[in-house]
Amino acid sequence: MTLPATLSQAAGASLSPVAALAAVPAVAPESTQQAIGYPSLFLLVLIGALVPVVPTGALVSSAAVVAFHRTAPFSMALVFVTASLAAFLGDVALYWLGRRGMKSKNGSRWLEAIRARAPEDRLAQAQHKLADHGVAVLVLSRLMPAGRLPVMLACLLAKWPMRRFVRGNLPACLAWAVTYQVIGVLGGSLFEEPWEGVLAAIALTVLISVAPSVWRRVRGTTAG
Repeated sequence: MTLPATLSQAAGASLSPVAALAAVPAVAPESTQQAIGYPSLFLLVLIGALVPVVPTGALVSSAAVVAFHRTAPFSMALVFVTASLAAFLGDVALYWLGRRGMKSKNGSRWLEAIRARAPEDRLAQAQHKLADHGVAVLVLSRLMPAGRLPVMLACLLAKWPMRRFVRGNLPACLAWAVTYQVIGVLGGSLFEEPWEGVLAAIALTVLISVAPSVWRRVRGTTAG
C-alpha cells in the first residue's frame, strides 16, 4: 500500500484523510498514485495550518507509516518535503493574514480565529517565554500540543516583522515534520500491515496531543 493510493481512494470514497490512509490499496499505477497522493497531502497540511481543524500531525504520521512500508526509494523524503513545505507556507500565510488583521481597525476573521485558540493564560505564558528566549520558543511551539497559535499570536502582538517570523518558522516546520514522521515509523515498524501501523500512529499522536491538557487538569485537581 502506498500513501498516494490511499489518498486517491479518499477522493473516490469520501473517506476522511486518516481513514483513507488505512484503506485497501488502489490498483492504479504508482505514477498515477503519486500524482494524486502527494499533492493531496500537501493541500491537507496547508489547510490544516491555515484552519487548525485538520489533524495534520496524525496525517503526517500516517503518511510516514505508508511510506515506511513502501519499497520505492525516497518515499520518506517525499513525505518530509511535502509536509514541512506545506506547514511552512500555511504558517507564513496565516501570520501574514494576522498582521493584516492587526493593522486593520476592524481586525479580521483570521486574527479572531487565532485569538479564539489562544487562551489568555497560554498567551501570557507564550509572551513571557518569547521575550526571554526569542526564536527558540517559536521553534518549540510547533512541537508542543496546542502551542503554535498562542506563540504566533504573541509574535503578532510583539510586532515581529515577517522576515523574523520566517527565520524562526522554517526550522520549526522541519522539526515538526521529522517528529511526526518518527512517530509514524515507530508505529509502522511494530506491524506487518500498513493499516495496523496507521492506527497505532494515530493513537500515539492523539495520546501525545491530549497528555499535556490531562496533566494540567490532574495538577489543578490535586492543587485544589
